Amino acid sequence: MNPIWKDHLLKAGALVEKDQIVHFGNPAEELRSTQSGTILTDLSYLGIIGISGEESQTFLQGQTTNDVRLPAERAQYNSLCTPKGRMLASFMLWRDDNDYLLQLPASLLAAIQKRLTMYVLRAKVKIRDASEETIRLGMAGIDAERVLQERFGILSADALGVSRHAAATIVRLGAARFEIITKAEQGPALWDGLSKEAQPVGSARWEWLDIQAGIPVILPQTQEQFTPQMANFEALGGVSFTKGCYTGQEIVARTQYLGKVKRRLYLAHLDSDSSPLPGDGLFGAEQSAGMVVNVQASPGGGFDLLAVIPTSSVEAGDVRWKSPDGPILQFLPLPYPI
Repeated sequence: MNPIWKDHLLKAGALVEKDQIVHFGNPAEELRSTQSGTILTDLSYLGIIGISGEESQTFLQGQTTNDVRLPAERAQYNSLCTPKGRMLASFMLWRDDNDYLLQLPASLLAAIQKRLTMYVLRAKVKIRDASEETIRLGMAGIDAERVLQERFGILSADALGVSRHAAATIVRLGAARFEIITKAEQGPALWDGLSKEAQPVGSARWEWLDIQAGIPVILPQTQEQFTPQMANFEALGGVSFTKGCYTGQEIVARTQYLGKVKRRLYLAHLDSDSSPLPGDGLFGAEQSAGMVVNVQASPGGGFDLLAVIPTSSVEAGDVRWKSPDGPILQFLPLPYPI
């Protein structure tokens, strides 16, 4: 986290641990505001890999699941796989002039940057940690669009649409959720202005919104566990089946065309006093029945989570956390079809 930016957030009342905002002094109120108000948070817990050079597009086409030949006014979900088609990372990608920016958990950045660098060889491509080149904010809720329009002007109407303004680039993530990317020196003033009309919250609240949107985030605990289809990535538009070859493409394509996706990502609620963790096992009919992908506290108590689970176990309706007789998952509808 940019030290000047971190100091500004601390002065604004943030509790920061390991460069991630925990809360701003009232976690219970932040939970309520995330569900029914308008919130603002810092996204420094997500890192940025910058890829530049005249062959950067060709290089990325051979590495990632999605077609990176996208216009400047679009962002996309994308992923990186092993040769066996298992996800090493999921990320949001957009363009900044001729550069490509990949946003992913900071805990994965160094390893993914190193892996991509291994494949550069003689390509005219440069790969860098671009995390501190910008300040990135998340804003969501009932007044988010109005506030941003009044401050910046016209926003993209499309999901993952990118609008560019003099002081910021804004990505629409959903009907009422936006990511704001601005220069590091402009971050403090922008935060001060937006926080007058939105409740500052910890980054866990933003992660909860990702969970509600059914957007999986691969973490160190879940690397190499899922194909993109298991994580619903093709349903999110994160896989192209026409772009040509990339690492893991043969397995991903075969899975799609043979229709053998026996595990899927599901949204669920768990009534429990203790939190599940990413990578935790799930059980059904006294056997393994999937894995927790992401989890955060629910505003109504307990925890909401995303998990990859065999469709047969979900149909049976008895999937439990920790053990075959542990707390039962209550399945919730995803905001998209699978």
